[in-house]
Amino acid sequence: MLNYVWIGLIAIGIFVAVGKDINDEAQNTYRNGVPLKATLTLQQVPSAMYTRWEGELTVPAAAFNQFYGIHSQQGDVHQKVIVATSGKGATTMILPIEDSTPGFWNKMADDAGGKDHLSADVQSLTFSNDHSEAQVSLVLEEVRYVKIRAVTKAALDYANTAVTISLGLIGIMALWLGVMKVAEEAGLLRILTKLLTPFTRRLFPEVPPDHPAVGAMIMNVAANMLGLNNAATPLGLKAMEELNKLNPKLGTATNAMCTFLVINTAGLTLIPATAIAVRAAAGSTDPGIIIGTSIFGASCATIAGLIAVKLLQRLPWYKVEAESEASNG
Repeated sequence: MLNYVWIGLIAIGIFVAVGKDINDEAQNTYRNGVPLKATLTLQQVPSAMYTRWEGELTVPAAAFNQFYGIHSQQGDVHQKVIVATSGKGATTMILPIEDSTPGFWNKMADDAGGKDHLSADVQSLTFSNDHSEAQVSLVLEEVRYVKIRAVTKAALDYANTAVTISLGLIGIMALWLGVMKVAEEAGLLRILTKLLTPFTRRLFPEVPPDHPAVGAMIMNVAANMLGLNNAATPLGLKAMEELNKLNPKLGTATNAMCTFLVINTAGLTLIPATAIAVRAAAGSTDPGIIIGTSIFGASCATIAGLIAVKLLQRLPWYKVEAESEASNG
């Protein structure tokens, strides 16, 4: 079921992104191909000696807002520019993104790929008599398909993150699954399971007391209580894998799975080692002061979660589904 949820969310994201991009194209939000008229003040007089010079581009606020159909620009635009003339006579302009750059141009640079500048083609350049300034007509670089590119980039970035996390867990999983196997062979899990059987039998009545899932869940809860989050992750995955072997309907979470997920998510802890380490690294004078509140908060979350999951298991539609599955089996 979770796979269908993720596929649905991705499809909705792509659909919304395409819709917004089509709307931007229809309204020409970024004014692609439309010339903007401005005044260019030069820092030096252009001549055949120079093929590149700096200046300041000035656009009245009213003209800027009307051109882009916005109301955010309050004062006149004063933008530093670098003008370059090629040997073929074509003139281009670079607009570096600075603190004084209008917010809309800053957004355009981000939408164009997080660039630190915008480029523009100069269509006409009419100098004053003393060549100290010029009236310029320029067309800024095109910005298209912003949303769909953002969705694609996010998908690739998170796919890369998922691979990185998976590779990072290999060593931890190998270590703690090995520790769990040693504990099992040494009989430690059997002893621990017997001690906690009254609790596990009440919390997980569908799971046999001697099933490997019980040992994995106990180890996971123990690791969480000691604040060993990295160690708890592979044990939690192992517990879910073992619980899934008892699942009569693959792809649907059983009562035992939901109960274990509640306990795991609530983060019942005795020693919040990770949080203490983070506070110590941040320079806290008393990093361990959170122990009491962490225990109280996690205990309340665990109790509330267990009450909720046990009540929800008793709702009629869950019972009907379970009974129909049992009769079909």
